[in-house]
Amino acid sequence: MIVREKPNALRLFFIIRGSVLRVVWPQVLGVGLLSAAVVLLHRLSPGLVPDVNSAPFALIGIALSIFLSFRNNASYDRWWEARRLWGQIIQTARDILRQSVMLEGAPERRALVLPVVAFAHRAERQLRGLGVEASADAALLEAARVLAGLERAGRLSVPEAMALHDSLLRLSQALVGCERLANTPLPFAYTLLLHRTAYLFCFVLPFGFADVLGWLTPLLTALVSYTFFGLDALGEELEEPFGLQANDLPIGAYATGVEITLRGALGDTDLPAAPVPVAYVLR
Repeated sequence: MIVREKPNALRLFFIIRGSVLRVVWPQVLGVGLLSAAVVLLHRLSPGLVPDVNSAPFALIGIALSIFLSFRNNASYDRWWEARRLWGQIIQTARDILRQSVMLEGAPERRALVLPVVAFAHRAERQLRGLGVEASADAALLEAARVLAGLERAGRLSVPEAMALHDSLLRLSQALVGCERLANTPLPFAYTLLLHRTAYLFCFVLPFGFADVLGWLTPLLTALVSYTFFGLDALGEELEEPFGLQANDLPIGAYATGVEITLRGALGDTDLPAAPVPVAYVLR
């Protein structure tokens, strides 16, 4: 995720890091070069590149921009839901720390809290497809076993045990929600239709404006293609919120934050360093 101070209006035009320009510049350049060739051929050989009415392009562009907006809204909803679910994981981990305070100083508290730390790190690696030796669910099962042993030993009252069980349940529910997002992308046919339409529109666009705009056509078509290609690329990036791209969620930093909070409360001193952005990107 991009983490940086808000730039002024002038600097916004020159920021490359975190923008989609790095992804779409070849397509934008290709449209610009094609536009220049179309204008040149139209000037040299009008019969080869005839005039085309530009009105249909305006109508298609409006419709395409609306469809791309719908797709991007759906992608952003997935991104925001993923952030909300990780917020639930962070909050619930802190709840477990507070709910286990009656065990402060006892080894059972560490045995109950450390699996929650493992859960956060394993969930991060699972969702990013990095592979883990044991699953995040196994960490919750380990915490549940410790909790069951405390109940059998009479170390916890019924309300205390129920509160901790409820917290473990909320961790499990958050993980299931994240797995749903990670394993259920937007319908491929819908994405493919918008992708193809955006490319076809942008590469045909120069033919509708070569006669009207002349040598301004490459500039205009490059700006339009940057918008459409950028919206398409941004939608693809936000659709997978747990990835490692610049605008994806920094779930690694979230997991490290959980570890720092929980292990620090247990008295550990060999804690990992607090996550910081590298080149404005927090992962």
